Amino acid sequence: MTTVKEVAKRAGVSTATVSRVLNDIPNVTPDARKRVQDAVQALNYRPSRVARRLRIKHTQVIGLIISDIQNLFFTSVTRGIEDIASRNGYSLILCNTDEDADRERVYLEVMHAENVAGIILASATETGHDPELLNGRIPVVALDRLITDVQLDTVLVDNVGGAETAVAHLLSHGHRRIGMISSQQQLTTAREREDGYGRALKEFGLPVEPSLIRKADVRQIADSRRQALDLLALPDRPTALFTFNNTTTLGTLTAIQERGLRIPDDVAVAAFDDLPWATLLDPPLTAVPQPTYELGKTAAEMLLARIANPHRPTTQNRLSLDLVVRESCGADHRPPDGVAQAV
Repeated sequence: MTTVKEVAKRAGVSTATVSRVLNDIPNVTPDARKRVQDAVQALNYRPSRVARRLRIKHTQVIGLIISDIQNLFFTSVTRGIEDIASRNGYSLILCNTDEDADRERVYLEVMHAENVAGIILASATETGHDPELLNGRIPVVALDRLITDVQLDTVLVDNVGGAETAVAHLLSHGHRRIGMISSQQQLTTAREREDGYGRALKEFGLPVEPSLIRKADVRQIADSRRQALDLLALPDRPTALFTFNNTTTLGTLTAIQERGLRIPDDVAVAAFDDLPWATLLDPPLTAVPQPTYELGKTAAEMLLARIANPHRPTTQNRLSLDLVVRESCGADHRPPDGVAQAV
C-alpha cells in the first residue's frame, strides 16, 4: 500500500505539503500542488480513512435514521439525501427504527460512537429525546417530523395545507361524511394532517366526527384495510375517504374492492402521498404528492450547511404541496336543486 512518504518522495515535497494538498488547504504553490497530484495518480494513492478521521475529528459519513425503508416515501427521500451527500464527498449509513424510540436511541448512540459528520433523523417521537445525543456536538437535521424538545434544523412539508386542500376538494363535490384513515403513531405528521382535515370541515360549517377518524398502524396495509372496512361498515357510512399516506391508501383501496364498491360512484377517495402507479388505477387517484426527493435533498443541504457553520441559527423549511386532481373524487354528491341536504 502506497504511503504519504512515498507520495512526498516522488513529488519532491514534504509530507506536510502532501497533507495540505490532500485536504485542499491553501498555501501550496501551484507547481507543488500539481506535482503532488501527479504523484498521487501515478502511485494510485488512496488516503487512509482512519488517519483522516483522526485528523479532522469526524468521518466523511452522514447517518440517516428513518422509520421504514419499505415505505416508498423514505425510499425516494433517501435517494435525495444520498445524491447530495455523494456529490459532496460523504457516504451514507442508513438505519431503520420501525417507529421504535428505543431503537432510535441505540442508533443515535452508534452514530456518536462512530463520530459521524452529521445525522438526518426522522424521529419516532416528538419529545422525550436524550439531550446528550442531540446536543449539537454532532449536527442533526430533523426530517419530516418535528422534534419540539430540542432546537434543530428541520425540513417538513405543509401537512396542514395539503390535507385541507384534499378534504376541501371532496367537500366541493358535495361530500359531507368524509372518513379519514390516520396514524396511530404519535407523529406530528398525523396531528397536522388531522388539523387540515378539521379545518376544511370547519370552512364548510361541519363538525369533526371522531367516529369518522380511524387510527391505523400506517406501516401495515392490513391494519389500514381493517380500519377502512370498519368505516365502510357503518350504518351511515362515509361517502368519501381521505387517507394518511401511501400505505393507508393501499389498505383503503383493498377494503373498497372487498366491499364491492365503486370509486367514485359509491365512495370517493383522496390521498395524502401519491403512488407511482396512481394514474393506472381505474379511476386514477386524486392525491397530494409529496416532493420526496426534494425533501431529502433539502435535508442534506441543510446538514452540510450546519457542518460548515455549526453556530448558524437553526432554521425550519416547509415545502409547499399541491393537489393533483384526477378522477377518484369525480362523482357529484350534491343534492338536486330544491332538495335540502343535512349538515
